Amino acid sequence: MSAFTDVPERAGARQWLGLAVLLLPTVLLFLSMTVLFLATPYIAADLSPSSGQLLWINDIYGFVMAGFLVTMGTLGDRLGRRRLLLAGAALFGVASVVAAFAPSPDLLIASRALMGLGASAVMPATLSLITTMFRDDRQRATAIGLWAASVSAGVALGPLLGGLMLASLWWGASMLIGVPVMLLVVLAVPVLVPEYRAPEAGRLDPVSVALSLAALLPFVYGVKKLAETGLAAESVLTLLAGVLFAVVFVRRQLRLADPLLDVRLFANRTFSGSLGVYMLAAIALGGVYLLFTQYLQLVAAQSPLQAGLWILPAAIGLVIVSTVTPAIARRVRPAYLIAAGLAVSTVGYLVLTQVDSVAGLPLLIVGFYVLYPGIAPAMALIPGLVIGAAPAEKAGAASAVNSTASDLGVALGVALLGSVGAAVYRGGMADAEGAAAETLPGALSSAESLPAEVAEVAEAVVAAAREAFTNGLNAAAWTAAVLSAAGAVLAVALLRRIPAGATSVPDSEAAVDIPGDGVAEHATAAV
Repeated sequence: MSAFTDVPERAGARQWLGLAVLLLPTVLLFLSMTVLFLATPYIAADLSPSSGQLLWINDIYGFVMAGFLVTMGTLGDRLGRRRLLLAGAALFGVASVVAAFAPSPDLLIASRALMGLGASAVMPATLSLITTMFRDDRQRATAIGLWAASVSAGVALGPLLGGLMLASLWWGASMLIGVPVMLLVVLAVPVLVPEYRAPEAGRLDPVSVALSLAALLPFVYGVKKLAETGLAAESVLTLLAGVLFAVVFVRRQLRLADPLLDVRLFANRTFSGSLGVYMLAAIALGGVYLLFTQYLQLVAAQSPLQAGLWILPAAIGLVIVSTVTPAIARRVRPAYLIAAGLAVSTVGYLVLTQVDSVAGLPLLIVGFYVLYPGIAPAMALIPGLVIGAAPAEKAGAASAVNSTASDLGVALGVALLGSVGAAVYRGGMADAEGAAAETLPGALSSAESLPAEVAEVAEAVVAAAREAFTNGLNAAAWTAAVLSAAGAVLAVALLRRIPAGATSVPDSEAAVDIPGDGVAEHATAAV
């Protein structure tokens, strides 16, 4: 069933209302990746998770979402994108309720994983349905521009909304936000959004699905164990297993007539280069964002509401830059806009390397306000570059890969940079015992439990723990600065031949500076 049979040449009120409904879960799915950042200390106090469980609570959602995106995108082509969107929305809503009232770290991790599974069904469907709902090129570009801005808004507003929930309710309320949103989606989408099913979609290959998960999950686990234990046998073996399965997956896709993922798309310099830049930027931001929000509460002693309000100006800046970037890209080559933004972010990360644990709040805020809007050009332009670099008939697969890169990047950032921070913390607290040696929330809780007559000891424990955590933040910021700078260099090296006003240039035309209107008619980026 093709959406084109139900959609007029020029979109009307129904299509724009449908777009508004599709943007709501887009904001929510990315909001859910960061909404627990401010809630982390409260979860630690309430459920007493280990340091490893605490990281999994934050990043399991993004990992599961990223792991299933390509599979869900393929299923949507075969079963119907709207149908899969509705099923994913229902699963996300139910899992959100379970997560909000989870009595143990394990159940919270499991329910967050189910939320990620539901999100993986919703995310590719939103963008692919938008591309079929809007047949006019300019309207489609505007619609996808709003989609890109909604992604930015979701990432930016997660901690703020979480802080507002914590100020008056409890940490689980931050996950109940998704229930009314997904209920609205389930009720409104069948009325406003037409179904789409690829007319000649091939069959789903279960072996490819299994191989994709066998490649991703061991690799992610190996990264986490490497940061925790160093070059131990377990971490090395799991990393190698992930790489091995990835090689097998790629070889199988090259042989299949209907691959789960057409890996030949990566031979296109614009496609692979854009994804590489996106991954580097997302990894840098994801880990530092988590540590930044924890510093606000645990080191600077800000309430959740105060922490959310500190984030608000940077969030507004991110959305504004994301909105105006496509207009600027009509006159300035996308590569230079993306590189300039990541260069600015690099400066912000470098500022964070100088934050201390005593009076570091002003410097922390300045660094974050510099680095956060700097990622906006990449967030606004790269989705269109990725889709525009693929043939029109593979736009759905390209959108799924783009979402995978974004989600996996943020999740890897939480795992990798979060683990870097945790390793530095444990090194600084090597002489401590029990929970104080594992996490800063554990140290604060241990200090509070000490009797009043040893208040000086408690203060010393708190001071040492805050200094160790800040040193971890500094180390993560150095890592993020390197990643962000590498992304800027990669953007200029691989994307500089894309002319201003164009979303992409096929590799065969990459050296030709041609007008944007004549390039890749199937491109639908936010320009």
